[in-house]
Amino acid sequence: MDKEKLLNLPEEPGVYLMKDADGTVIYVGKAKILKNRIKQYFTGIQNHTPKVRAMVANIESFEYIITDSEIEALILECNLIKKYKPYYNILLKDDKHYPYIKVTLRDDYPKIFLARKMQKDGSKYFGPYTSSFAVREAINMTCKLFRLPDCNLKMPADMGKKRACLNAHIGQCIAPCEQPITREEYRKMIARACAFLEGDHETVIRQMEEEMLVASDAMEFEKAALIRDKIASIKKIEEKQKIISDRQADEDVIGFYRQEHKTYAVVFFIRRGRLIGRHSTVLHKTGEAEEAQLCSTFIQQFYADEQDIPKMIYTCYEPADAELLSRWLSRKSGRKVLVRCPKRGDKKKLTEMACKNARQNAVDQLLHGSGKNIPKGLLGLQEALGLPAVPGRIEAYDISHTAGTDAVGSMVVFCDGRSARSKYRHFKIKVATGGDDVACMTEVIYRRIKRAQEEGENADTGAFLPLPDVILLDGGKGQLHAVKELLELLDTDIKIFGMVKDDKHKTRALINENDQEIGLLKTSEAFRLLSEIQEEVHRFAVTYHKKLRSKRVTGSVLEEIEGVGDATRKKIMQHFKTISAVRRASEDEMMAVPGISKNTLKNIYNFFHKTS
Repeated sequence: MDKEKLLNLPEEPGVYLMKDADGTVIYVGKAKILKNRIKQYFTGIQNHTPKVRAMVANIESFEYIITDSEIEALILECNLIKKYKPYYNILLKDDKHYPYIKVTLRDDYPKIFLARKMQKDGSKYFGPYTSSFAVREAINMTCKLFRLPDCNLKMPADMGKKRACLNAHIGQCIAPCEQPITREEYRKMIARACAFLEGDHETVIRQMEEEMLVASDAMEFEKAALIRDKIASIKKIEEKQKIISDRQADEDVIGFYRQEHKTYAVVFFIRRGRLIGRHSTVLHKTGEAEEAQLCSTFIQQFYADEQDIPKMIYTCYEPADAELLSRWLSRKSGRKVLVRCPKRGDKKKLTEMACKNARQNAVDQLLHGSGKNIPKGLLGLQEALGLPAVPGRIEAYDISHTAGTDAVGSMVVFCDGRSARSKYRHFKIKVATGGDDVACMTEVIYRRIKRAQEEGENADTGAFLPLPDVILLDGGKGQLHAVKELLELLDTDIKIFGMVKDDKHKTRALINENDQEIGLLKTSEAFRLLSEIQEEVHRFAVTYHKKLRSKRVTGSVLEEIEGVGDATRKKIMQHFKTISAVRRASEDEMMAVPGISKNTLKNIYNFFHKTS
């Protein structure tokens, strides 16, 4: 190491880069005073942590860059860490770009669509969202509520020049393709849609209620009814959103869980007081890092490329250089941003909830592996369904019967994307009538959950443990809603979806609890996995049902009668040939069977005639 270079270091803020013998950058750091910070590495080495001693032993040279201020140093440090990915820096391996909803307000006729990045282009952005499915669902809901076109129509150039699509015919689009709309009218609709996306439901509902009254006074009752239904839809959405803050604040809440040499982090996104999503990630090489430095490093790397920075960021650890981070984030967002570590109250509870979720992520990774071996189909389903974690256990259910008789329910299990046949289960329908598929499905799920609750917490010996992460129902909306209500009554939080088939009885899509279809690309691994699950549960149900029906046909049912064994069954079948003939036999015909006691023959006759 060049000692003269160490003596001549400047007493100014800046960034330093440590290099090994090959000239590779192995560490990047920032300093308020470069001279003091860099000299610390090469003095009092015995007091350093093992990681720092190992790094110093590999330093062959270093260079530094003087900056005008600490903030400039922090910004440069972020950029250089991202560029070089130094071995000894704490690294956030997370290249995810959150999806946003983009509204092109700069255009005369704005459009609403999904965007991967926020840009300063005059558009309005909503988010971030944790999955592209959530964005598409929100866009679809918004366009339907406010009758906005979601097609590729170019406005105003194409207005009045094309045929209306299906959405226009069913009243879900204003159809500017056929009937041109003025710029003012259209932008009024867009303004209302933006208010809805911002969470300002009260203003939107109030405006719509006024329109409903006007329509009603004008005796336009169909229009008033349409507005009424939209108001009900908005209120239903509002009820499902988790309210975190009454102040309608924009906040991020950060929690950590440390485990050996890596740290799990969770960020809650709170917008207008509502929790709209969360993001989970992992920081590596954090074994010796202090909590303050860990928190500061995470904030630097997490918000380095983000444009949607809230006014408040709450963390479970007190970050190093909190005021410096606040000034840096304020400069990035163009408004004042504060980074705080709450010590008490509701905000403290929020950070604790984030930490609890981070800990659960560590447990999930331990159970399901590092993620490198997770099948692509599972990862695809997780994103499409908007699940917080990869579904380790998926259960699918189907009901099978013949004109209401011999009704059975079947459960197949897929663990980590593969069928687990030893965990499959059959259920003979006991209470519900065979022809009522909704009641049959509800009975099956009820019995499955109750069995798990009776078995307790021992997942090693329980036949119905653990509970699934996702339930797939091979049935319609009626079954989906009935099972959802049942799970709520049983206080069981399991995601459920219905499997939708096409006209050829093949897998087409999924449907969620809000009756919205979730389409999957047919060439995707997620679609292949879904098709495999649906075909397997159908096969399993039909096979068992055929077995039961076969027992009826071959005469095995006779052995259910008191006094009838295998030998007696064979004599009865040799005499009557078919079980149908046994059912039709009169009492005299039954008593004429040779070699069987009269009491047994009477039991057989009573079984089919007096107890049927």
